[in-house]
This record gives sequence, C-alpha cells and structure tokens, in this order.
Amino acid sequence: MTEKEKQAAAQTAAMKLMLNAGDARKLAQEALAAARQGQIQPANEKLAQSRELLKVAHNTQTELLTKEAQGDGVPFSLLTVHAQDHLMTAITYVDLAQEIIGLYARLDGQKTK
Repeated sequence: MTEKEKQAAAQTAAMKLMLNAGDARKLAQEALAAARQGQIQPANEKLAQSRELLKVAHNTQTELLTKEAQGDGVPFSLLTVHAQDHLMTAITYVDLAQEIIGLYARLDGQKTK
C-alpha cells in the first residue's frame, strides 16, 4: 500500500469514527431528553442504539490500533486525533447519560435496565 493509499484509508477510518461517535452522542442526547420527560423506556432504547454505534466506532479504532501494533502504522494527522477525541467524548457522554437516566427513573419510581 502506498503512502497516499495509507493516508486515504486513515482519513476514511477517521471519518467513520467521527460519524459513529457523533451519532452515538446525539442519540444519548435524545435519550436524556426523553428521560427528562419521564419516558424512561424510550430513553433506554435510544441509549441502547447509542451503545451499538459506539461499538462500531470502537471496532474502527481497534482496527487502526491493530495495524499500528503490526507495524503498519496509520499516518499521523490532526483528523485522526480529532476522531479519537470525538470517540472518547462520546463514550464519556453516553456513560454519564446512562447514570442520569437512571436518576430520572429513580425519581419517577421507574425501573431501568
């Protein structure tokens, strides 16, 4: 694989990371909005969808890390760093959303997953 092809593959992976992480974060925001309205079941469903997108993003990250570990490193770019930042922010946001939804459910006397 040429250096240009490696760079294109890294950019594609970075965009995939950002897309899935961003969508996961948006679903977590929607889950929080639903929970705020007392709609705990729909909130949990959105949160589950969010976690599925995080898995897709995490798998993309794992592919990049595996290539790096095998000596077929990913060219460094600000785009790749930015994508990693998106993923870590989304993971944190989803984790906190789950805790807050649990609190909303508890206040409403409802059960969570």
